[in-house]
Amino acid sequence: MSDSSANPPAVPPQAPQQRGGCLTALMAIAGIFMLLPGLCALLFGGMSVVEDGKIPSDIASLVFLGLVIGIGGVAMIWAAIKGRKAPAHPPNQP
Repeated sequence: MSDSSANPPAVPPQAPQQRGGCLTALMAIAGIFMLLPGLCALLFGGMSVVEDGKIPSDIASLVFLGLVIGIGGVAMIWAAIKGRKAPAHPPNQP
């Protein structure tokens, strides 16, 4: 008969897969392109505030959308740079 209390064979933990340099570069380039709508939103939103004293409702949604896309670009660049660091390996345990 088999003993159900026996421990299964130990599986060594695997190191997390690292991203390649090409994917990191593509993420950074896409993030830079995503910064452009955010820059335009700041530019046109700032121009409309200076002229009228407030952002007109017809472009407010576009300004908000541009800012959200720009924030996404910053997040993508941050993830590309942070993700390239090598993970710290724990010391070997006897």
